[in-house]
Amino acid sequence: MSYPRPLTPEEGLADAKERLRLPRIVVICGSTRFMAEMTEVDLRETMAGKIVVKPGCDLKSPHALWSDPVEAEALKVRLDDLHRAKIRLADEVLVVGGYIGDSTRAEIAYARSLGKPVRFTHPEVDPDA
Repeated sequence: MSYPRPLTPEEGLADAKERLRLPRIVVICGSTRFMAEMTEVDLRETMAGKIVVKPGCDLKSPHALWSDPVEAEALKVRLDDLHRAKIRLADEVLVVGGYIGDSTRAEIAYARSLGKPVRFTHPEVDPDA
């Protein structure tokens, strides 16, 4: 007699999202220098019926929450971890902007290692193209 194998966490998440009939979830990645473009892409993806998650703050813009350099560095590490969690949650990744830096390149590689489809607003910047 054969028993079904337990679902992996990723399979369990996919199953739960399907059972809940959730719309596709897209995570926006890219340099925060493109925050205005990310907002426009968020609007378009939302209008297309998708749940959108994106970077929540721009550490390059001055703010009291990250004015201390030591605290800012610790915050960046936490935000990078949070963004990888958003990638795990998402069904697909949309990279915004015409420039790919080290952080975005790492996010693309991470998403692809998980088998997530990756789209680009500027396909010519795809590091694997």
